[in-house]
Amino acid sequence: MSTIILVIHLLIAVAMIILILLQRSEGGALGIGGGNMMSGRTLGNALTRATTIMAVIFFITSIALTVFGTMENKKSILDGVIEETDREGVLAPAPVLPEPDLPVPSN
Repeated sequence: MSTIILVIHLLIAVAMIILILLQRSEGGALGIGGGNMMSGRTLGNALTRATTIMAVIFFITSIALTVFGTMENKKSILDGVIEETDREGVLAPAPVLPEPDLPVPSN
């Protein structure tokens, strides 16, 4: 189930990128928008509405992926951090690596 939602999530992300790039920018630099099918106002309204719908669906799929990931994993991301702490709650020191043997310059 999470694979299907992940694919939908990625498709919506790509669609949102395309919709955002199609919109006419206020600064006039990055937008590709325009076209002769609709006037500027109706095209802007349609693209804005489509972007809003895609954003809502993107957030819903994000929450669904989080919920399904938690249900499948039954583990928090912080569990790994808690296991590495000692009894006082302080992180254990990192292991010390041996120093590499450096060549001695000859005179």
